[in-house]
Amino acid sequence: MTVEGTEIVVRLGPREALAARRRTIRLPVSALRAVGVENSWWRVLRGEAARGVWLPGRCVGERHGPPGTDFVAVRAETPALQMDLGPASRYARVAVSVPDPEQTERTLRPYLPEDAVEPAEAEEPDKPDTP
Repeated sequence: MTVEGTEIVVRLGPREALAARRRTIRLPVSALRAVGVENSWWRVLRGEAARGVWLPGRCVGERHGPPGTDFVAVRAETPALQMDLGPASRYARVAVSVPDPEQTERTLRPYLPEDAVEPAEAEEPDKPDTP
């Protein structure tokens, strides 16, 4: 994941790209509203599964719910970087497993608006820490 000019660019690995039917996700930096790291990868999942691959411990694709469409590419063995986005973005939330989510979060924090809040709670805020 990198910031290139006015876009956040998420590059998917070969398996994720096949499942998502795309190699990159491009998001406007101006749409970023919140960023955080979720240690329980499955807590970033909300809404109904749509296009993608949904296997135990590996979820890649789009999910639809009341807040809008989310994109996820997460693995059970790693924490997930979660970005909540505003209406200028195609997605309401993007959650991905990245090699160093804490460093990526620190990289993205300067792009948050001054009135940014912590990432929105999942649809089910009382989810236990294990699936």
